[in-house]
Amino acid sequence: MIQLHILSGKKAGATFSASKLPFHVGRAASSAFTLDDAGVWDQHFTISWPTTESLVLTANPKATTIVNGAKVSEAALREGDLIEIGAVKMRFGFEVVKQKSLLTRELLTWIGLGALSLGQVALIYQLLK
Repeated sequence: MIQLHILSGKKAGATFSASKLPFHVGRAASSAFTLDDAGVWDQHFTISWPTTESLVLTANPKATTIVNGAKVSEAALREGDLIEIGAVKMRFGFEVVKQKSLLTRELLTWIGLGALSLGQVALIYQLLK
């Protein structure tokens, strides 16, 4: 569902995926995503889905959280937003949706159309006899 791509810090290059909301990011072991870099608080921020319009990042009031270059206490998140907490920079995004294979349905549809066409040809042949 949601991905955080870590751009700098001790876990640079890693990607964290969260499938349950809300989830907490911070230094504490109880956080869904744990970071132990300089400047990261125990419960640094939370991402939740309070309305159907947007996902919201809510920062710990004592912790500095920067989204797209601006210090925030709460921010609506969009694909590609840059989040900075302490020495860590991360890019917010969504997972790629995997499409379910429809090969069986498509095959059955083509077989049905072929059978219908053959039935029509047989009917026309019977009518012309």
